[in-house]
Amino acid sequence: MDLSVLFTDAPAAPYAWSLVFAGSVVIFSIVPLGAARSQADFTMSDMDAPRAMFDRLPAWGKRASWAHQNSFESFGLHAPAALLALIAALQSGPLPGFTAAAALIQPVLRLIYIGAYVGNIAPLRGLCWASALVCTGILYLEGLKALIYST
Repeated sequence: MDLSVLFTDAPAAPYAWSLVFAGSVVIFSIVPLGAARSQADFTMSDMDAPRAMFDRLPAWGKRASWAHQNSFESFGLHAPAALLALIAALQSGPLPGFTAAAALIQPVLRLIYIGAYVGNIAPLRGLCWASALVCTGILYLEGLKALIYST
């Protein structure tokens, strides 16, 4: 089976996949945070106040914690945009091709962002952050245009 069919067979497919991938990025962001906590001698007693151990994390672990928190913030912006585009595609038909590309690229940029944040590569982190935000903005814009101008 051609994998591209999974992403393009239905007009709404790229936006549904974008939701799945963006949610997976949030879940993946736990991995470097968990590694940092294990390096900071995480014990079961830390479960009483897991954020209190922040000061014990190494510098990269603090960045992992911030990247994890930012993943939730990004998902909170991206999920409604992807849903809007999904609904617009179901109601109005296919959105412009670059919209589907933006939907699928956004989670990839967010994954790179996590690596750049943890690795302290600020220029790459900033570029990924801004580019992913533009991708989300495209979904809002094109989804709204499709719904407003559909008859």
